[in-house]
Amino acid sequence: MLFWHVPAPNEAMLISGSKSKRQTQDTQFRIVTGHGSFVVPVKQKVRMLSLALREAEITEDCVTQQGIRLNVRAVAVFKVGDDAVSIANAARRFLSEQDQMEELAGRIFAGHLRSIVGGLTVEQIIRERNRVSQEVIAGSHGEMEKLGIVVDALQIQEIEDSTGYIKNLAAPHAAAVASQARIAEARADQEASQREQQAAALKAEYERDTAIKRAGFRAETEQCNARAAQAGPLAQARASHEVIEEQTALAERQAALAAQRLEAEVRRPADAEAYRQRTLAEAARDQAKFQADGSAYAERTVAQAQADANTARAASLRDGNQELIAANRIVENLPALADAAARGMSGADLTVLNGTNGVNEMAAGVVSQGLAILHALQRGANTAKPVVDAKRAPHITDSN
Repeated sequence: MLFWHVPAPNEAMLISGSKSKRQTQDTQFRIVTGHGSFVVPVKQKVRMLSLALREAEITEDCVTQQGIRLNVRAVAVFKVGDDAVSIANAARRFLSEQDQMEELAGRIFAGHLRSIVGGLTVEQIIRERNRVSQEVIAGSHGEMEKLGIVVDALQIQEIEDSTGYIKNLAAPHAAAVASQARIAEARADQEASQREQQAAALKAEYERDTAIKRAGFRAETEQCNARAAQAGPLAQARASHEVIEEQTALAERQAALAAQRLEAEVRRPADAEAYRQRTLAEAARDQAKFQADGSAYAERTVAQAQADANTARAASLRDGNQELIAANRIVENLPALADAAARGMSGADLTVLNGTNGVNEMAAGVVSQGLAILHALQRGANTAKPVVDAKRAPHITDSN
């Protein structure tokens, strides 16, 4: 609105004109901060007073208690107080000269700074700058309060000495510091040299270890490359070895199969044939022996029969016995019968179960039949003396 005025947060609005109930006798004008107010045109007038922070730079030549001239540079930070009294005091003094407030406040601070520095030594000023600042603030407090100004801070920024006192004052300390600095630098150089030597030794050791590891890696790489290069020939050799093993196993199986085939087709038939031949030879041998034994036995039997026949013939001739004469004829034909029986058995396909004993038994059987006939004739001659027909004896022998 045209007649409604609102001050900024860092401003105080001063309304002068017709008297209000809220005005006091001290101010004769109304102070408004933080809110707006209605201003009657023509009758009232509005002015703004800045409450913002301000800065004043102070550069002043001061003389110390020792008579030494110093150029002191400081900075002061201040503002108009927020209370109504401070605002009223500042408005009466600086409302029309707000731009010159820093200069005016700086002159006041400079005066108090000269006063404070004049009562101190150079050493105190240098070592106790905070003390100087606090004394300047405390000394100017009354005057600043009358002006409505509140000092927030004051700092001594620089102290210059045109006579060289501060430099000479600092010379022993500077020399000591320089000596200590040189000693520290020498020690630092020594330690740096030692550390450089240690670093060089560590570096050499690291390079050696690195070279050893690199050589080991190179050897492993070359070994792996060699193995990779030999992998093909080794695989081929292994494959050839496996093929040879399989071929060997196949040859062994084929040899075993051939051996089995030889065993089945050659050796066993040969053994069977040999056994057959051996059996046939043994049979031929046994047959020859049978024939020989049969012939020998027949000859012995015939001889014995001839001897008995001769004895009987002699007796019969002596006694005139016709039956014995007939028996004599049978006995005379007995060798022929035995020989005919032997030839028949040699040409016959016979199986002899008891070997030589069987052959002897067969020959003995043939001869015993002849002897049985002879004995029967002898018994008949002794009893009834029948006439024996010699022509039946060959028939009986042939049937047996």
